[in-house]
Amino acid sequence: MILLALLGLGRPVVAQQVSFALLQPGAMPPAPVVSSVQPVTLPEAPSHRFWDRENCILFASSAAFSTADFFLTRSNLSHGGQELNPVTRVFAGSAAGLAVNFAGEAVGVVGVSYLFHKTGHHKLERAVSLLNIGSSAAAVTFDVAHR
Repeated sequence: MILLALLGLGRPVVAQQVSFALLQPGAMPPAPVVSSVQPVTLPEAPSHRFWDRENCILFASSAAFSTADFFLTRSNLSHGGQELNPVTRVFAGSAAGLAVNFAGEAVGVVGVSYLFHKTGHHKLERAVSLLNIGSSAAAVTFDVAHR
């Protein structure tokens, strides 16, 4: 039934095709003349040093929230809780593994921010730290609520 309905509705679409035999050669406009284009230099985006005041504050905040997340996660795991993050769950077997995970997270934030800084994506450079701060703050809130 559905196939028949689709075929029935598709007939008017096929009937709307235009025959190319009806087009007259005089009705077509002449091809435009191609001219070379001169390259335009764009003004440089305003730049800043990577370790400026704002980045230092963002990295310190990110590290502080990651540290708080580490200690609360370790405490919850030692009291019978479980890790919800599947990536961190791999390292949850020991305190050293958790420390490596959270330290790697902090270093990764700085590294990705530096990559965005070098490629001129200064808003994304800051967004990486803000995203990590937000996710770590959510994890800290969850850990405190489930103590």
